[in-house]
Amino acid sequence: MVKIPRVMRHAFSLSSPRRAPASYPGRYTEPRSLRVIVVDDERDSVDMLTVLLNDEGHEVRGLTKGKEVLDVVADFNPDAVLLDIAMPDSSGYEVAKEIRRRYGEVKPMLIAISGRYKQASDKMLGQIVGFDHYLTKPYDPGLLLSLLRF
Repeated sequence: MVKIPRVMRHAFSLSSPRRAPASYPGRYTEPRSLRVIVVDDERDSVDMLTVLLNDEGHEVRGLTKGKEVLDVVADFNPDAVLLDIAMPDSSGYEVAKEIRRRYGEVKPMLIAISGRYKQASDKMLGQIVGFDHYLTKPYDPGLLLSLLRF
């Protein structure tokens, strides 16, 4: 009998050719330092994730405005972008769609984080616009960190 952790019900991960696994399933992948952009209109969320990711050895840029993301992606060349969906100036869906249009499907990894948009249709839209993973708040920080071990 396999037990699935309760937190997994809050996560959505896409099987996609653009994200080939670094190793076969079940094999532990050593963490490596990544360049990560964290975007959320709530400064406390940005600060908390920035501290968590810095402690894990990642280089992080934190933003509170969706409209700033595209310029920072161009300058910072991130491995991953964590995007809040519900932002007042530009939705995470819009930003993800534009990142995929400009940079294709290989990089950066896009992770949606939403406290408001939790329905299956919201997650489906996330897949359509190019998110690789979709987390809903509250989520397990350990799960987020495991997604960054690609």
